[in-house]
Amino acid sequence: MSSARRSGSRRRSASRARSAKPRPPLPVPSGPGERVWVLDVPYGTQVDGATWHPAVRTHLFVGRSLPPHLAPYSPGAHTLGRFVENTLNPDDPAPSPEPSGALEPRRIQFEAADAIAERAAAGGRLFLLADEPGVGKTISAVLGATAVGDLRGARRVLVVADRPAAITIGHWCRTITALGDGGLEWVVITWDRLDKVADHAWDVIVADEAHALRRTTTKRWKAWAKVSGHARPHDSAPFVIATTATPGHTPLELPYLAPAYAQALGEPVREWTATTQPGTAFAAALERHGVGVEHGRYGATWTTDPGRRATDLTMVRGWLADEQPPAMLHRAAPWGPVPISGMPVTLTPSERAAYEAEWGEFCREMDIARRGRSVAKGRAALLRFRQKAGLIRVDSTVDWIAQQVRSERQVACSVEFVTTAAEPITDRLRASGIDVATIFGGGRFDAEAERLRFQTGQAPVCVFTTVASISLHAGESLADGRRASTEPRVGIFHQARFSGIAARQVTGRTHRDHQVSPWHIAYAEGTVEEQVGRVMVERIAAASDSVGSDTEGLTDVARLLGADWLPPATMTADDG
Repeated sequence: MSSARRSGSRRRSASRARSAKPRPPLPVPSGPGERVWVLDVPYGTQVDGATWHPAVRTHLFVGRSLPPHLAPYSPGAHTLGRFVENTLNPDDPAPSPEPSGALEPRRIQFEAADAIAERAAAGGRLFLLADEPGVGKTISAVLGATAVGDLRGARRVLVVADRPAAITIGHWCRTITALGDGGLEWVVITWDRLDKVADHAWDVIVADEAHALRRTTTKRWKAWAKVSGHARPHDSAPFVIATTATPGHTPLELPYLAPAYAQALGEPVREWTATTQPGTAFAAALERHGVGVEHGRYGATWTTDPGRRATDLTMVRGWLADEQPPAMLHRAAPWGPVPISGMPVTLTPSERAAYEAEWGEFCREMDIARRGRSVAKGRAALLRFRQKAGLIRVDSTVDWIAQQVRSERQVACSVEFVTTAAEPITDRLRASGIDVATIFGGGRFDAEAERLRFQTGQAPVCVFTTVASISLHAGESLADGRRASTEPRVGIFHQARFSGIAARQVTGRTHRDHQVSPWHIAYAEGTVEEQVGRVMVERIAAASDSVGSDTEGLTDVARLLGADWLPPATMTADDG
């Protein structure tokens, strides 16, 4: 045997030995009346009495009762921590909270729940709830999942929510508690924690902001495919409620709907969900059914022919909408589409000179990247230019926000970059005496506390990078029984988002629940930003049908920036 083969054999043997190493035994209560408590201790924090246990990868306490100083670390109802705790105490689970009755569902939400239940009763495996932002998908999904659980004799419901976890998990848990758990065990997690529940069986799954599953090459997708039984036969998979107002830019970004398409078209699920190359299998299935799929250097893309696109969208929507009973529901917001407009910024001579210099540098870098066919360099050049162009306009955005505050409006400022937008805008507003709520920076701030500062009017401005799953609208019913301030909300995109999905989600943070909130896209007058901004204003305003919006606007933006040679995912990588 060669030395290389012997070395490889030793490595494999060592790998097997390491993988076979037994985990430490779980702690077992040693005396009568004792139980195990899970503790959510923040990373890097040491708390007396809380012991880290590698078998469950969390802190634990064993005893008759939880000491008062550890009580603040006890996980709340319907959280992953509570679920783990209950699995460690099968004979003594924590009691479920009684329904608080803090929410009163509207008729439109009961109608959605009925539609979900009807689809489940007919043997369906997936329902797409694609109502506009603010119509009430969360309450509809909880009611629908409860009804499905009752129909199917379910035990467990998994809710996968978008980030920031500090806001979204609490929102879902409070909604479940308010409406009642229906005798079901609910677990709410975020998309990045899917691997924590992959080894458990789920009867019903709610995929909130399901557009997060547009790409099949991610770790998130692999975990989702396992948890949801994506490739399993229709009669052995959990029932999935997919909620999103923005399912995808193109039909190719809807792989999470593949099982529903297969079921609606009467085909084996494996023809749509081959596990070796899930994206390729999905594209091939779409093409087989007449969708305009084109094949190029970066894989499958959607046709650029406008007539073919319109036909494709009608056909793809019909696969679910025309089912009896329907497998999807899309309802426009009764308070109308978001009012959106461009906001040209006149640059000073020095700002104009700086802008032109950055534009020239960008064009040179993009040309070099194009000739070398380097996607990484092209994307990096695009990001640098957007960051620097946005930084040049910070003062004008700050001035505009300050004027809105003086006019007794609360301002939601959407940014994409932290160091070149969120931080300087926040710092300069605070220096002028305006308090700012900050939801950016990946854990640097308590996101829910910051959101509530804005909602109660303590901070008249909120600067945020998150795209979805937070409510910033006037008059919101808050968890403690209060109502959010009623000052009108106005929003500003400091940079025009390239992704129609991201832009529509952002405007829905304030333009929701019968609250009309205008939004503005800021851009430097007389520059390429102005052309990009105009395209995005037109596309967002025209996108009243969210179920598979076209990508003509994205193509136009890429052409304006000389980036039309880059794969489409490069242009929309910012929106998760």
